[in-house]
Amino acid sequence: MKLLVTNDDGIDCIFLHELIFGLRAAGHELAVVAPKTEQSWIGAAKSRMRPVRSEAADRGFGCPTWVVDGTPSDCVNIALAHLLEVRPDAVISGINVGLNASLGFIFASGTVAGAFEGVLHGLPGLAFSQDLTFEIYDHLKDRGGQPDDELRATLKISAVHAANIVTDLVAATPPGQFIVHNINFPYPCRLDTARRRTVPARMIVPGLFSPAQDDGTHRFVFNLGLDRSPPEPLTDRAALAQGFISHSVLDYTRLGLEP
Repeated sequence: MKLLVTNDDGIDCIFLHELIFGLRAAGHELAVVAPKTEQSWIGAAKSRMRPVRSEAADRGFGCPTWVVDGTPSDCVNIALAHLLEVRPDAVISGINVGLNASLGFIFASGTVAGAFEGVLHGLPGLAFSQDLTFEIYDHLKDRGGQPDDELRATLKISAVHAANIVTDLVAATPPGQFIVHNINFPYPCRLDTARRRTVPARMIVPGLFSPAQDDGTHRFVFNLGLDRSPPEPLTDRAALAQGFISHSVLDYTRLGLEP
């Protein structure tokens, strides 16, 4: 398949690199268009108030690659309109550093938004994220984004799963369906880790900013949220907690319909 790959953690993120290598190893033909810098928690924002620059880059991926100094949505929009000579079969976004599970996270996610921008162009969109513990996340940041051997092993396995999932789901998702497949990998992820269909957890996510500092500014404070989900059906957060790969089908044509 011909795939456009993006992310929200930026072009230098190892999680993106492992996804690229996994997709290429499975025989997919790629073009990579990723943000110049991290764009986490930016949702589907587009850079309306300033010019956006795109530059071809050689990052050793073995495929056409561009860097865009904008958001994931900018990347996909510009790629499909101006950079790619051939229309891809799907837009793939990730692998995100950390989960994108529950309503509170999905709609804020730049990773999910990158896939959704492909959907807005009539293409299947798949978003991949890697769940991490707080300890592993902090360790990763302390190492400048370089994973240790254990995390890298999980990433490589998650990328193998991602390549297989792409092959299955893109073929099963006709163009123009307004569907994003949101996939979250547990930590650790193994080759025999099973995938479960899930729904987004109903998480209340309050208090994402600190009280005002002396200079009047508020600082972002991470919050996993409070789970208000009913016992059934299986949620994305519950599946990850049980060690499964979570697969939620986000069908945007269902918005506004009566229950």
